[in-house]
Amino acid sequence: MKTITKKSLSMTTLSLLCGFSLMASASEVSQEVNDASYAMGASVGHYISGKIYNQTELGAEIHIDTVIQGMIDALKGEGKMSDEEILTHLNARAEQLNTIREQRIEDLSIKNIAAGSAYLATNKTNPGVTVTDSGLQYEVITLGSGRKPLESDVVTVHYKGQLVDGTVFDSSYDRNEPNRFALMSVIDGWKEGIALMPEGSTFRLTIPSELAYGKEVVGIIPPSSTLIFDVELVKVEEPGENSKGMGLSGMGMGGMMGSGH
Repeated sequence: MKTITKKSLSMTTLSLLCGFSLMASASEVSQEVNDASYAMGASVGHYISGKIYNQTELGAEIHIDTVIQGMIDALKGEGKMSDEEILTHLNARAEQLNTIREQRIEDLSIKNIAAGSAYLATNKTNPGVTVTDSGLQYEVITLGSGRKPLESDVVTVHYKGQLVDGTVFDSSYDRNEPNRFALMSVIDGWKEGIALMPEGSTFRLTIPSELAYGKEVVGIIPPSSTLIFDVELVKVEEPGENSKGMGLSGMGMGGMMGSGH
């Protein structure tokens, strides 16, 4: 009978431990592969789900079971359509969706133009409201004593923006961070309105859609929206003054960057 020595027992124990270690390692690798594979499928699923949601929101009809079958057939290399046929159907659907989307924007624009016009007509009769030649309406809340900015200047402002129905779509106060930018880079209503403000002032600017974003949809701002801003002009700087690393902090809804025209 073979005698089991202390040395051979130690070697046997080491071999068993190594074997268990290899098994655990293989199991961990297998789990990593499964997790990565699942994540890949989930990523594709989220992408497809988003596409389906966007289309159904516009009223398009989609058969989910058929979508899934198409994915399975494609993965197996057993697709029932050629690449040309797939492109033809997808392009036709894209054209249909664009037509629906454009009509919705047009309908919303008509509605918002009417609401904006009614608001502007009432607002201009309020005490303290001034209407400029462009149609911009402004009201002085507090009047500062600093200099008024030129369009070429850099300004720092705090602001709150809302729609005529009271919906707040952006606020630097909520972020607790004012915005700093070149005045020439913002929408026309801000260029004109902020240029009227001495540093240290707070004005309420009521901006017709044609001085804001026109028919563009920006974030949660619907097309052809009249916009209302309470703007506090914190600081005015000449171009190049402390410009290094200026950045555009807390831009929120694009910081009202760019024109809608």
